[in-house]
Formats: sequence, C-alpha cells, structure tokens
Amino acid sequence: MLVMLLFGACSSTPQVDRVNALTQTDLTGRWNDSDVRLVCESLINDCLSSPRVDQFIREFSARSGGRLPVAIVGAFTNDSSERINTSIISRNMESAIVNSGKLDFVAGGDTRQELRGERQDQQAFASEETAAALGYETGATLLLTGSVNSIVERSGDTTVRSYFVSAELTDIETNTRIWMGNNNEIKKITRQRRVRL
Repeated sequence: MLVMLLFGACSSTPQVDRVNALTQTDLTGRWNDSDVRLVCESLINDCLSSPRVDQFIREFSARSGGRLPVAIVGAFTNDSSERINTSIISRNMESAIVNSGKLDFVAGGDTRQELRGERQDQQAFASEETAAALGYETGATLLLTGSVNSIVERSGDTTVRSYFVSAELTDIETNTRIWMGNNNEIKKITRQRRVRL
C-alpha cells in the first residue's frame, strides 16, 4: 500500500483546471494573454474613437463615392526581450476595426502571397469562366503597424517588467500618420523567494 502511495505521489500526469478565458493568470511575470487583452482593448478603443480617424474616413468617403478606406496590416514587431507573438495583437486589432464597420481590410503578408499564387494557378488550371481575374486586387489606403517594447529591471530577488505597446495607422499615399496609440499600463513586479537549506 505504501509503495502504491509513493508511486501515486510521483506521478507525472499534470493536473489541468479549466478556467474562464478572461481569468487573469500570472505564473511567471512575463507577457501573457491578459496583457494582450488589456493592450488590444485600449488601442482599439483609442483608434475607433479618434477624431482624426473619423475625419479621414469622412473625407475619403466624400471623394470616393461613399466607399470606406481600406487598410492592410503591416509589421507588428517584437522589440522586447521576450518571445512575444505579435500577430495576436495585430489580428485582434484588425478584426475589431473591421467589425466596427469603420474600415475595410485587405489581406497582407503570407495570406496575400497565397491568394496571388492561387490566382496564378487558376490562370493555367481553372476554366475561363471560373478563374479569378488578375489585376483586380483592392489597393490599400492605410497601413496598420506597431511594436512591443519592454524594460526589465532587476535588483536582488526582485524583477520589474514594463511593457510599451504602440500602433500606428498611416496614409499609404502621403505617409501621413492618421492615428498613433500607445499603451504603457502594464508593469509587473516579480519576487523570487530563495529556498534556504
């Protein structure tokens, strides 16, 4: 019986608890899903409530027969000291802005290359009636870019991590910044207790 209890205590099967996706969890003090959620909500709200964005949309629509400006997502760079998947930030921002009805988006990056490849294949392998025509892509008006930076400070057993996330919406034709947003609200203090033997 004692041997069975010892083997049970040494079991390598992890214990998994399901929690609500909005539950804030900080296991290491590093960037996590709660940080993504806070940053995206802040930046999206800032962008969608920007008077300059509203003015640009109105002026563009007046010049172009009521069409919405079209945006494309460019690079969201990770300039921090951690491995951060910035595509989560750019995707969240893109979907929220599209769903707001304020801007249209066109595919960029790998998706755009995949679509172009498919169109090229269709020219050779699809029937003339069903093949997607070349040269009909919608040109983007605005480019959405951003970056994540961090500052890490250590003293003894204490580490402080501060995150700075920025995003910009730029007019592709004129290079004019239509909107710039920053979130520097995430600061985490981690204290590592040393075990004394």
